[in-house]
Amino acid sequence: MPARETDRPVGPARWTSLDRGGRSARSQLLLVVAVAAAGIVTIRPMGLGGRGLAVVLLFVVNCAVLALRLVPESALSDRLLTVWLAFGVLAAAGLIGAGRSGTVYVFAFLLTAFAGSRLDTRAALALAVSCSLLCGGVLYVQAEPGRYATTVLGLATGAAVLGGMAGRSRAQATRAAIAAAESAEKAARAEARTAVLAERTRIARDVHDVLAHSLAGLNMQLELVDALIDTGDLDRIREANGRAHSLVKESLRQAQWTVHALREDHLPLRESLTAMLESSGHHGALTVVGDVRELSAQSTRCLLRIAQEALTNATRHAPGGEVAITVTFTEEATVLNVRNRSATSPVTAAAGSGMGLIGMRERIALIGGALTTGPVTTGPDSGGWQVEAVIPR
Repeated sequence: MPARETDRPVGPARWTSLDRGGRSARSQLLLVVAVAAAGIVTIRPMGLGGRGLAVVLLFVVNCAVLALRLVPESALSDRLLTVWLAFGVLAAAGLIGAGRSGTVYVFAFLLTAFAGSRLDTRAALALAVSCSLLCGGVLYVQAEPGRYATTVLGLATGAAVLGGMAGRSRAQATRAAIAAAESAEKAARAEARTAVLAERTRIARDVHDVLAHSLAGLNMQLELVDALIDTGDLDRIREANGRAHSLVKESLRQAQWTVHALREDHLPLRESLTAMLESSGHHGALTVVGDVRELSAQSTRCLLRIAQEALTNATRHAPGGEVAITVTFTEEATVLNVRNRSATSPVTAAAGSGMGLIGMRERIALIGGALTTGPVTTGPDSGGWQVEAVIPR
């Protein structure tokens, strides 16, 4: 069902447009009524015969042309409006010639002003010049020899076109400002939608960091327990059940970090990494090299998430192995290196989703950094695994 006008969201610009349109229509109606009433009261002669009848007919025609102010611009083509206004010029000049008193000049002034506000410049000026010449000519013919002062009033009727053109320029500027405001509002809404989508993507990565590995490992252990129940091997059942409990505890720790990171705008990098290592059972495993500097909130979140993912992978694929994190600050970049040694406890094979590495690469790419992963082949950590993230300064 199509939305009604009242059902559509109305912004400030739309309210302004509707309000101005309503006020303009009311003011035009009041103007037409006031001019017609003043003409009825003041213009003479008016009657049912002779000159009075001619004045009445010309007055009616002038009022009809003046009523065009009430017609919306879109309802009349420029050509039709020009024809009507040209006819109105003749009627206005005729009324000035037939009427002897009152507001006979008002129609000519209002007509040229209206032409300036609705027609293009060339057509408006042509009608204004025609109106001035006709009205001035009529008054010149009627004037007594040597008394042509009123002719100047007839020639001045065309000057009102300048006021109409100025009003048209203001109206166009107002419409342009309203259109610009509406465009800006649409752009702001689009930007807000983009920000929401980006935030959803970030939250999806954070949720994956907590749930994907933990739930996959927990599911594997529970399936192993189900398989061992039939064998009656209580020792292996207890071992698998213990690993499941460990995974649950690890998941809770990871969930706490995720909620904390989502709530905070800017986490301290060193303190957060230290707490993360200690919660994983690796005390004193953080090394900071170089002059520490504050990173942006986005860069800090990225490094923390990569460290969190790397620690989760180390716990899963190299249980019991030592883990060390090094953060190096140089003039060109900030480097995060997470290394783990080989496992010292039995490793239970499990297929990963592959989303962890993808998530890390997506995070680092968003801030223009680079990520490398692979086995450690030299040094005391040989046989282990490392993850290195580089964020340019």
